[in-house]
Amino acid sequence: MGMKVYKRDTSGPCRSVFMVLELLGIKDVEYIHMNLIQREHFSEEYLKMNPQHTIPTLKDGDFVIWDSHAIVTYLVNQYAKDDSLYPKDPKKRAIVDQRLHFDNGVLFAALKTTMVPILYNGETAFRQENLDKIKEGYEFMEKFFSGPWLAGESMTLADICCVSNVSSLNEILPIDQTLYPKLSAWFERCSKQDFYIKRNLPGVQELKELLKVKLVS
Repeated sequence: MGMKVYKRDTSGPCRSVFMVLELLGIKDVEYIHMNLIQREHFSEEYLKMNPQHTIPTLKDGDFVIWDSHAIVTYLVNQYAKDDSLYPKDPKKRAIVDQRLHFDNGVLFAALKTTMVPILYNGETAFRQENLDKIKEGYEFMEKFFSGPWLAGESMTLADICCVSNVSSLNEILPIDQTLYPKLSAWFERCSKQDFYIKRNLPGVQELKELLKVKLVS
């Protein structure tokens, strides 16, 4: 029985799931688009599956899990051939987990706070206080790097999850290479990966077009 992913391509958290599925070589997946404007995520059927009415949601046979970080760690634990994406070593895993919490608590929080007034409240310009939150996230990330990747010398779930949201934030506030050289180099490194080009970039481009419509120059 194949998997089902309830998603929206403009969503960074959804795209992180797409990228992990791509890296794991999982092909038997049905992607179900959710129209949030029409409140499809509040349907009786969806609420029975996910009472929090969030996306993404993964259905793997009879098993249902939501929250992108819970989904990607499940996928790696269940299907990966090794632990490179999510190390079993307690200290290495703790660093990855810290980055994942940062992704949710800082990066996605800044993205959501910035985008909701534009998408749902009819505002046509970003609020400065929200742009400042994005800058703060960039500043934190610049200090994280001790190697080429967010959690050290090799790519992990930390990179995949964070780049999904950073790529969205970059459309709102482009990363300044002068101010954030390590972050900028990391973002360029991620953006050259095949899984990024195939499973993240299309959603970013869709988001870019959406912002053109919503914002007043």
